[in-house]
Amino acid sequence: MAVQLNELFFIFLTITQGGCMFPNNHWGEWNDSQLQPTIQRLMKGYNRYLRPNFNEGPVEIGMSLDIASIDAISEINMDYTATIFLRQRWRDSRLVFPGNESVSVDGRLVSLLWIPDTFIPDSKRSFLHDVTVENRLIRIFSNGTVLYALRITATIACNMDLTKYPMDKQVCTLQLESWGYNIQDVVFYWTRGNDSVKGLDTLRLAQYSVESYYTSVSEAVYETGHYPKLVLHFSLRRNVLFFILETYVPSILLVVLSWVSFWISQSSVPARTCIGVTTVLTMTTLMMGARTSLPNANCFIKAIDVYLGICFTFIFGALLEYACAHFYTMQLQTIEDLHRELLREFAESNGSGLVPVVSSNQPNQSMEVVSTAEEPTEEPVVSDIRNHAASTEKVRSRGCGLSSVKDASRRAAAVFIVKNPHNIDRHARTVFPTAFLFVNILYWLYYLFL
Repeated sequence: MAVQLNELFFIFLTITQGGCMFPNNHWGEWNDSQLQPTIQRLMKGYNRYLRPNFNEGPVEIGMSLDIASIDAISEINMDYTATIFLRQRWRDSRLVFPGNESVSVDGRLVSLLWIPDTFIPDSKRSFLHDVTVENRLIRIFSNGTVLYALRITATIACNMDLTKYPMDKQVCTLQLESWGYNIQDVVFYWTRGNDSVKGLDTLRLAQYSVESYYTSVSEAVYETGHYPKLVLHFSLRRNVLFFILETYVPSILLVVLSWVSFWISQSSVPARTCIGVTTVLTMTTLMMGARTSLPNANCFIKAIDVYLGICFTFIFGALLEYACAHFYTMQLQTIEDLHRELLREFAESNGSGLVPVVSSNQPNQSMEVVSTAEEPTEEPVVSDIRNHAASTEKVRSRGCGLSSVKDASRRAAAVFIVKNPHNIDRHARTVFPTAFLFVNILYWLYYLFL
């Protein structure tokens, strides 16, 4: 370290003061009589505004990366923030010096050398770390090879497909391009292929795991020409366990809770209504909370939205089931009360004093009139009722086409009349769980394997 600091100090004074003399010291393998002319010769006539191999072909620049961390991945902004160590290598024949050692130069002297104009095209925000000094490294080898390293934190755009969220897999890229030098001036390449990228294998993220990555070399085509480009592709698989515990399990439990009302008596109106309304409101709150961390773009119908919609449909269907069951129960009760009242009035009009009772629970079938008194006049009364019904049918048969239309409408309405409303709850106990299980199988097969 002392040798490198002395060399740095010597280079700095040689450049700024035209080559001052130092006391006789040894600098690595060279003494001062050998080192001073070498440094002076390196910097003499060096023009940092001209690239190496000017008018002699493109400069080959090797790249390597260390991914220190991926701090945040935002689905709302569709970007990720990463801290990377970017290393660039190129050969500058103007910096060749004798020996086999390398010289580390202070990063603040980077303005004295030519460096590539590499940039990240998809970067939204980026900065170079400067604590305690700017995190730069410049190392010059005896054959003229220059190693230039930076520590950068950048927020980079990543186009995401959220249709399978949270069972999705995102493929993000990190691109490196030359800003002003085209492919005739500069050529980019990865120094060791896929092994040029380090750190992704050991990276630990909150919601993702790195599934795979690879590197590629391509060209960026703009109006001003063709420019070199290096691309790092990496796939991120979202960890779905968190969402299963936070969203899917509560949704399933809410659906199961809505089925409890099928085992409660239809006469318990407050209890069944309270369960239905509570589950609907809770499911609505859960749906709103699941969307807070996601973009509101209409182009994405996400997998979690589909599942929450399915659960909401079943919960709302359970509430409607009780509404229908209660409606048909009240309808049947009204019809029975009406028929009982009509038969009572008919019996009283004949002066028999009998109180008829409807013994059938099916309003669309013929009803039997039973007397509570054991008198011999029971059969004549029943025959009178039947004769009256027969005469009524004869009158209807003589009617015009309007009566036939009325009969047809009555038969159509009878289709929607439930004979036993309690069967609605009895069937719902089987239909709702079976349908929900079937829909779940289709859902998970589609989003996990297709």
